[in-house]
Amino acid sequence: MPLERGVGAGKTLFLDAFSGVAGDMTIAALVDSGVPFRVVQESVATLGLAGFTLELKPARGGVIGGTKFDVTLASAQPDRRYRAIDELIAASSLHVPVKSLARAIFLRLAQAEAEVHRSTLDEVAFHEVGAIDAIVDIVGAAACFEFLGAHVVSSALPMGRGSVLCQHGLLPLPAPATVACLRGVPTIDAGIEAELVTPTGAAIVATVAREFVPWPAFAPARVGWGFGTRALPDGRLNALRVVLGERTERSEPTAVATHVVLEANVDDMTGELAAHALRSLLEGGALDAWATPIVMKKGRPALMISVVAPREAEGRLAELLLRETHSIGVRHTPVSRTERPRRMAGHHRVRADPTQNQ
Repeated sequence: MPLERGVGAGKTLFLDAFSGVAGDMTIAALVDSGVPFRVVQESVATLGLAGFTLELKPARGGVIGGTKFDVTLASAQPDRRYRAIDELIAASSLHVPVKSLARAIFLRLAQAEAEVHRSTLDEVAFHEVGAIDAIVDIVGAAACFEFLGAHVVSSALPMGRGSVLCQHGLLPLPAPATVACLRGVPTIDAGIEAELVTPTGAAIVATVAREFVPWPAFAPARVGWGFGTRALPDGRLNALRVVLGERTERSEPTAVATHVVLEANVDDMTGELAAHALRSLLEGGALDAWATPIVMKKGRPALMISVVAPREAEGRLAELLLRETHSIGVRHTPVSRTERPRRMAGHHRVRADPTQNQ
């Protein structure tokens, strides 16, 4: 039975990406769960593009039935630059929330491509990723999520190994753009050689998911299965499962760890050496660094050197901490943080009142 618009308000939509995610699998799973297919068709039609058709058909994975979504090209499609895609979506008659979400997903994708190729957004040209099927997948998925209006939660994303041949040659898996899209998103090793998470799928999940948990505390009400095309080498289903349900308890969202706290205990460091180590850590990219007096075994006075670092600087700063102290180990604790709004006034950083507009 088709779902009604807004049925997900106050509910949780769980993306169970046990074997990865792609744009077409996302649309297929959402439609299979009850989102009317016309939501996808009507949203794509507003773009005014031609030379392709949208196809929805039943699919099976072993004994499990679901849905497969395909974009079939009737004629060759041109490569498109990011700005052209963004302007196309912005100029369309899509509902404003759908338009905003689709543009946000494509922006994340373009930023990832720019980072990988060391270029600017204006120079980003999409080939496989920016072809018509990816434009359809992103706009169609955005329309489905907006139609439901649910709080989106995802599992950690499984990363395959190996390599993939694309427009830019032979690339390692996970694809560089996929990894760049997933900054701050929990990932796990899938243990197989296959591309499980595409750049488009990564951009969608990273943009729409508000928390990442193995399974949320909720009562499932509707389930949808969206199937991919390839058979995976270990026999697992190549599918995305989406589950819409009512929360069964009030709980705080699980924050994604964006930073790390590094700690090392040192029992043979003078104040002068500690000051030098802290200065080196801050110059090396630490967001904050401090020393705390502690008492170690046999009552020996000592210092605990602590560092707050971005996740991408974790390894480098851990090595620096070991090099600048005589500690034999460093503790790593993933954390997230809430930052007070700030602005620059001359050469000074001024804390702003978060209740006032800046």
